[in-house]
Order: sequence, then C-alpha cells, then structure tokens
Amino acid sequence: MATRDRNGTASIDSVSLAIIEQLQEDGRRPYAAIGKAVGLSEAAVRQRVQKLLDQGVMQIVAVTDPLTVGFRRQAMVGINVEGDLDPVADALTTMEEVEYVVMTAGSFDLIIEIVCEDDDHLLQMINKRIRTLPGVRSTESFVYLKLRKQTYTWGTR
Repeated sequence: MATRDRNGTASIDSVSLAIIEQLQEDGRRPYAAIGKAVGLSEAAVRQRVQKLLDQGVMQIVAVTDPLTVGFRRQAMVGINVEGDLDPVADALTTMEEVEYVVMTAGSFDLIIEIVCEDDDHLLQMINKRIRTLPGVRSTESFVYLKLRKQTYTWGTR
C-alpha cells in the first residue's frame, strides 16, 4: 500500500510497486493477470490500484503519438521570470497545450513542454500567450525535430 509521511511524500510497499510496474508495461493488463504476477487476488489488486489512483500516486492514461493525432510541433521552452515563479507557473498549467511545467535551478526558472498543431500555433503560444504573462522576462524555445525515446517506466526502478 501507499502511505504518506508528514511532508506528503508517498511511501509505497513492494507489492504496490510491482503492480505499478505491471501497469507500466501494459495499462490494460487484467487485474487477474496482475494478481497472478504479484501474488494477490484480483479483488486485492483492484483495491490497491484504486487506492493508488485516489492518492494521486499514479494515473492510468492513453499515451498518444502527437504526430499521428494532428499535433505536428512540439517544443520545450525555457522561461526566465522576474519575481515570484508561482503565478507564472500557475498560469502555464491552465494552458491546454502545455504538457508539463517544471520549476528549475539553472539557466531557466521554468521549463515547459508544449504540443501544438503547427509552427503558427507554436508562434502564437510563445508570442501571444507565454511572453505576455506578467513576470515573464524571456523565453528560449527548443523545437523537437525527432523524438527518439519516451518512456514511463521510471516509477519503479
């Protein structure tokens, strides 16, 4: 099971980690098959999965290839902010094109990934929506030419 310490950090037991690993290999794997692999009943696996979902430890989602569903341009954008990062980060999280927002230590205050339909959409995002946010001092864009690796299995190693 997953428990949280007083700082909110999840502590996950080895059986729950094994369940997560099974789902990372195949998010549609039947609970009975997972149970067999980890030594639990189907009902016990179902209960643990639901608890992991409820606690926000994991999500089960369909991951698409953006190119095949009409999004031809992806970019990582480094952002420098003047003042408090939180309002800028909060504003970025509300934009549907923004896949993730990371506060960093280094040459950028924030790094985001955005997925756009095309170059015009990317330009509109950067020029009209991101750069106009109060506090944004500068941006630097890194346009994806080809994605060579993308995995989601880091959660149990």
